[in-house]
Amino acid sequence: MNGLSLLKCICEETRFNILEILQKNGELSVSELVNRLGRDQPLISHHLKALKQCKIVGSKDKGKSTFYFIQNKEISKLIDDITKAGEKMATVCNDPMCAC
Repeated sequence: MNGLSLLKCICEETRFNILEILQKNGELSVSELVNRLGRDQPLISHHLKALKQCKIVGSKDKGKSTFYFIQNKEISKLIDDITKAGEKMATVCNDPMCAC
């Protein structure tokens, strides 16, 4: 996967939120993600499927539940770096275009 394909896969608000939560918490079930995000289960499952197809997240079954996790340390670090850069940019940019 090239960089542009990776960004296209993660640059959707729900997907990025899922990745931020997984980056901070390790592995979580769909129901845990639904509770943390306050979104419908079919929507979360749809985005998890897309992230899994891009090989950004992996899954494993434990009993009746499926748990999701970020596939590798590079992706986890990227999510952390993007979050930190966004926070830093918000404090230095006064232009309304920065809030896009």
